[in-house]
Amino acid sequence: MKHTLTAGVGVVLAGASVAAGLAAGRMTPASRVEIKTLSTAATRVTGGDVLVQVTAPAGTSTKMTVGERDVSNAFRAGASSTARVGLITGLANGKNVVEVRSKAGGPPDASLTITNYPITGPVFSGPQIQPFICQTDTFKLPDGTTLGPPLDANCSAKTVVQYVYRTTGTPPAFKPLTTLASVTLPPDLATTTTSAGATVNFIVRVETGTMNRAIYQNAILHDPTVDAPVSPFSPPKGWNKHLVAIHGAGCPGGWYIQGGAMGTSPLDAARLGEGDALFVSTLNHPTNSCNAIVAGETAMMGKEHFIETFGMPAYTISTGSSGGAYTSLQLADAFPGLFDGVSIAATFPDALSIALAGLDAHLLTHYFASLPTGPTSPTSPTRPAFTDAQKLAITGYSTIKAFVDAANQSQRTDPVPNRADIEGYQSARWNAVVPENLRYDPMNNPRGARPTVFDVARNVYGTNTATGFALRPYDNVGVQYGLHALNRGAITSAQFLDLNERIGGVDQDSNYIASRTIGDAGAIARTYQSGLLLSGKGGLASIPIVDNATSNEAGGYHYGWFHYALRERLSQANGNSDNLVMWRSTVAADAKAMFDTWMAAYAADTSNDPQRTKVLRAKPANAVEGCYDKSTPPVFMAEHLVFTSQPTTKCSALYPVYSNTRTEAGGSVAGNVLKCRLKPIDPKDYKVTFSADERARLNKIFSGGVCDWSKPGVNQAPVVAWPSVGPSPEHLLIDGAKTTTSPGSPL
Repeated sequence: MKHTLTAGVGVVLAGASVAAGLAAGRMTPASRVEIKTLSTAATRVTGGDVLVQVTAPAGTSTKMTVGERDVSNAFRAGASSTARVGLITGLANGKNVVEVRSKAGGPPDASLTITNYPITGPVFSGPQIQPFICQTDTFKLPDGTTLGPPLDANCSAKTVVQYVYRTTGTPPAFKPLTTLASVTLPPDLATTTTSAGATVNFIVRVETGTMNRAIYQNAILHDPTVDAPVSPFSPPKGWNKHLVAIHGAGCPGGWYIQGGAMGTSPLDAARLGEGDALFVSTLNHPTNSCNAIVAGETAMMGKEHFIETFGMPAYTISTGSSGGAYTSLQLADAFPGLFDGVSIAATFPDALSIALAGLDAHLLTHYFASLPTGPTSPTSPTRPAFTDAQKLAITGYSTIKAFVDAANQSQRTDPVPNRADIEGYQSARWNAVVPENLRYDPMNNPRGARPTVFDVARNVYGTNTATGFALRPYDNVGVQYGLHALNRGAITSAQFLDLNERIGGVDQDSNYIASRTIGDAGAIARTYQSGLLLSGKGGLASIPIVDNATSNEAGGYHYGWFHYALRERLSQANGNSDNLVMWRSTVAADAKAMFDTWMAAYAADTSNDPQRTKVLRAKPANAVEGCYDKSTPPVFMAEHLVFTSQPTTKCSALYPVYSNTRTEAGGSVAGNVLKCRLKPIDPKDYKVTFSADERARLNKIFSGGVCDWSKPGVNQAPVVAWPSVGPSPEHLLIDGAKTTTSPGSPL
């Protein structure tokens, strides 16, 4: 349950984020009475409390009420003579009107409607997914105990505060602090000097509780023997006012569970030692929940609660690797103002891009497996064989293993258990805590829960009313697989035609079908609008982004092209990607120092210039693209990073980057066209001359036309800021409970 606080003494007043505005101390004197929320938007308050600021002309006496309730005593003097800040508690679910009066019995000088949602959610992620397995009874606290059994059907648990301390031993470690009396502090207690210059005992307050059906934690330096009790008006001496959102990794298996682990620990000794505060939740770990909208909602609630507990940060950043990278990117883009900067590694733009690239590659593994391996006969028409080199030319990957590893990532779209397929393929990935009788099986349990990236986010994609299955945005109509390989002379026209004639598609159960797959029109539109396919046009357009662009080209599916996809999406959306810095083979300490310098300069800019202008102006001189060589110690080489596997530059010689199936079919490395617009076949697009029979065959294969990659995709649109699928009516995309579209609806 949410930890409710009462107002204390003293004030720390700053903008809710750099993006949200200036700190109160920098504001011009108020000329009229105004009221605003600080910890979150007034339309998205959760848990019954919110931090509020009232400004009024100097000397004005004000009375604050919520309905008939006087809450004036909750307010304290702010950082300027015109500001007062208070933590209003006890809000009812739904609309609450806050009024400010300067005259007793007179009309309100200002009012604000605050919409409060239950701490159990949802706010804007739509009807909560069912079934849902609670795991509070197995979640380990810092002292090794657990949260205990859930208190209700929403997997709620009591809020627990524990302390740990950093030892002076070799190696140093965190240990539970079981006594808080100053005379009995442990002899091996370390101290730390923060980035703000404060030297404090290295004692960390760890709070664990539940919100939005997730288990959350926040961690901050707080010495209970000398610091005041925590409140938004008395932040700990050791906090440097930096707030860090951290995220776990993964995706397959990330559905229908609360999560028994975070995937990453808030006890980051380096960050905590510098004075950073960290927050995280189990639903920000894609291995538990591969749904960026739920992750955004949960992060919003976690940040709000942190502010209402400790006060306003100077800025909030998000960081993570792999699944934590795309969670950082998607949340920063779809929910502007939630984060003020992003620092990531092992980057993907989003989880969906992995799955879609996997589907293309998987169709090719199926096609290649269908080719005859023995001698032909008069009753067995001759079909062309493909060498491994030709397969790689078609798919773009560096090795057959890399190609197969990419193809196997389509398993996150496959709900059918125990499917026999290529080596390493694992359909219907489940966490073991989900009972077998709840799981989908097309024969034995056709109404069971479906373990796919689409079904876990069905509120966005929509559902087929006949089956209850999530609609899908995957589409390969008009895609000319192997187009680049054909034009480079790597494959023959006979191979190209046979491949595209027989490649086929997949259905809603990921079964292979002879026809190409037609994506659902509504699902495609909402995929773009919701940010489930990263746009780059939202919050990412105007915050610092640092990408450690190291990849594993030989296999494992953490491929370099995903980094370049991020850069290209930002360029397409904003004209350039100047607020992104990519370093290859990054020295982590150097990247962190550069990012911290950038964030500090950006946060210090109090001008009224556009946010993107301030971000680019604050960019450090060393924040340029480049790579580290392989010397000892590594030396940074500044140069534009080229998307190529050829040694055309120093960095590309050291770190070649390979392609993917749809890029080799003519698409952009951005990988952001879900369904291409079609154009008539044009002989000038081919560097081969087809015979008359081949031209007729090509026209039959692509009777509706081929992809025109020079145009935006069908229904392609920028992300909608703070998208909602209910219950919040703001920026509502679709009511997930009332979806009526069906697969294959016209475009």
